[in-house]
Amino acid sequence: MDNNKVTVKIYGQEYVIAGDKSREHIIKVANYVDTKMHSIGHAINKASSSSLAALSAVNIADEYFEAIGKIAEVEQLNQQLVKDSEHYVQLWDEAKSKFIQYKQDEQIVTQQKEELMQTIAERDRTILNLKKEAKLAEEERQLASAEAIRELEQKCKEMENNFFDLQMENIQLKSELDRLKKHS
Repeated sequence: MDNNKVTVKIYGQEYVIAGDKSREHIIKVANYVDTKMHSIGHAINKASSSSLAALSAVNIADEYFEAIGKIAEVEQLNQQLVKDSEHYVQLWDEAKSKFIQYKQDEQIVTQQKEELMQTIAERDRTILNLKKEAKLAEEERQLASAEAIRELEQKCKEMENNFFDLQMENIQLKSELDRLKKHS
């Protein structure tokens, strides 16, 4: 990808940012930093731009490290689940081989064979039920993920609208300031 140069505005000051990421990505990141600085600026009165920039960087770094921590937790949980599933597959294979051996040992007695067949049918139904439950759980997880994505997209749209409103207000204020300067 080509080196993109994008002019962005962060906390009222223009910067030219160059990078390998897309223009949209660079603007999105700059808007996030700008929003973070404005948020902190509203909370802390009379703070210098450099102080706001440092506090914003600390807040963004904190969010970054929290995200890394969450990713590490998810990866650790995933590894444990893989390990558990391998263990259960091994248990299942062992149970299956023991069942086959038991079936071979009990083929002589018809009644016991029928009982074993009933046991197999019950296990098959249990497996089917477990598969259905797993499928339902997966669908619920997907719905929850989709809902979370929709909420995040909505929040992003709201942030973009707020940013646009702030830019429009800034333009109006600049126009009014220019008009007042001309009249005085």
